[in-house]
Amino acid sequence: MDSLKKLVRNIIPHSLLRGVEQTFRLSRGLFWQVRYGFPAKGAHVIAVTGTNGKTTTANYINEVLKAGGFKTALFTTALIEVAGESEPNKTHFTLVKQSIVQQFFSRAKQADVDWVILEVTSHAIDQHRIQGVPVELAVFTNLSQDHLDYHKTMEEYAGVKARLFGGEFSPKDCILNADDEWYPFFRDHATGTVLGYGRAKNAALSLKKHTSNASGSKVTTEYNGKEFSFTTMLRGEFNVYNALAAAAVGLALYIEPKFIAKGIENLKAVPGRMESVDAGQNFSVLVDFAYTPDALEKALVALKETSKGKVAIVFGATGDRDKTKRAPMGEVVAKHADRIYLTDDETYTENPEAIRNAVYEGIKLAKGTKKTHVIADRREAIKQAFKDAKAGDTILLAGIGHETERNMGGKQLEWDEREVAHAILTELV
Repeated sequence: MDSLKKLVRNIIPHSLLRGVEQTFRLSRGLFWQVRYGFPAKGAHVIAVTGTNGKTTTANYINEVLKAGGFKTALFTTALIEVAGESEPNKTHFTLVKQSIVQQFFSRAKQADVDWVILEVTSHAIDQHRIQGVPVELAVFTNLSQDHLDYHKTMEEYAGVKARLFGGEFSPKDCILNADDEWYPFFRDHATGTVLGYGRAKNAALSLKKHTSNASGSKVTTEYNGKEFSFTTMLRGEFNVYNALAAAAVGLALYIEPKFIAKGIENLKAVPGRMESVDAGQNFSVLVDFAYTPDALEKALVALKETSKGKVAIVFGATGDRDKTKRAPMGEVVAKHADRIYLTDDETYTENPEAIRNAVYEGIKLAKGTKKTHVIADRREAIKQAFKDAKAGDTILLAGIGHETERNMGGKQLEWDEREVAHAILTELV
């Protein structure tokens, strides 16, 4: 099927092909809406988009709403929850098919939930996967380089995401990261009431201060001239911003600050997002989904701030995806990690060595070659990182996150990074 798609795309001119694809997607979307009886009609929906932090932010929002007394349904890359019943998202994709979206809304409708929280990608918007979904609140986390193999330019990428804040969706409230460089762009595209969060002067929810350690952060904010505080159980400033976005949603829905704080504190972990792996070792191991230059930088900076020892990273780049971010990934890692283990992520149909070489160019540019080990076999790379670790060190296993399979050479192979890491630790400890 994939070979046939590639053949068709090579034969038909791009402009004509896009028109055909969009017409087909719209027709298919309508079919699935009819098939499930238009289940999204009348639903109250919160949609979260951005390059990084979508999954965690959506989970924070879910906990805030539940603490505020609402019954919820949640759909993210990592997990799906309906009325408190949670399960892993086995597709490992976000809203990958229109049929899955409508099926999920059917479940949410049957459970009579008050709010539906969706993690929404640019692909889901552009390919009409959330066609017919009424978005009442839209949340923007941040924007940095990703998916340029699909969108070609950052402006096109931003433009697609901005459609969630106006036009066909036109949400009532738009929750925006006021500290992100793309904030003015999204603010100008928003048709609803804008509530900004962050340190910027124009942020309605102002971040006054926060202190972070390996256990999380204590945060002080101000809204309408009144201060309120909360504690996160997830480490790093980037998770402070994810929590702030959820707090802003809570305020927009008139949830009392004490319940907002309770909801944020209730989120103890998110699958594959700074998830700890412990087998009794004297160093920390964290599994995280970070696979963009910005996400890697934020994760490493957070770990450098809170780690007692050195910070090492095991990572690689994904095949058949945006090639332009590979060197920047290597450059960022070389700037912030004390030890680097460059390995394979998911290769898909690309040459693994070519992928590694592209990342290594960035490492060379940032003069990080002396602290870099290139080990193609990911299991061996993880094992070597563990062998080299000293007491108090922190090791970040980046890129795979919550996923339970890897696409290697076009074949899906079983791989749960957390289980792999635990097994190696058990062997070594």
